[in-house]
Amino acid sequence: MAYLLLIVEPRGQRAERTPEQGQEAYAQMVRFSEGLKARGVLKAVESLRSDTEGTRVRVRNNKSTLLDGPFAESKEMIGGFFLIDCATKTQAIAIASECPAAAWATVEVREVGPCFLG
Repeated sequence: MAYLLLIVEPRGQRAERTPEQGQEAYAQMVRFSEGLKARGVLKAVESLRSDTEGTRVRVRNNKSTLLDGPFAESKEMIGGFFLIDCATKTQAIAIASECPAAAWATVEVREVGPCFLG
């Protein structure tokens, strides 16, 4: 089964780090992803830029509306993700608990699947 580990971090947290702290956090995440790759469970991984550089697209009644970040109504942002392949949700949760980001953010575990019930 495929699971997405979303790194949900407080907005502004990155700006509070020194460059050295930011580089160390990134290095920890790289080591974690290399470990997942060595275990054969990593399908994809990416870090995301801040939501200040994001744009939300909404289409209603055939009209597009764009909203550039930052998004004032959100206290958190998605900072990155790991797409993993493991047998059970329990295993995915165990892997999420090993993620270094769990110490400074929240790691949300979501099973990949259809967006409808049936």
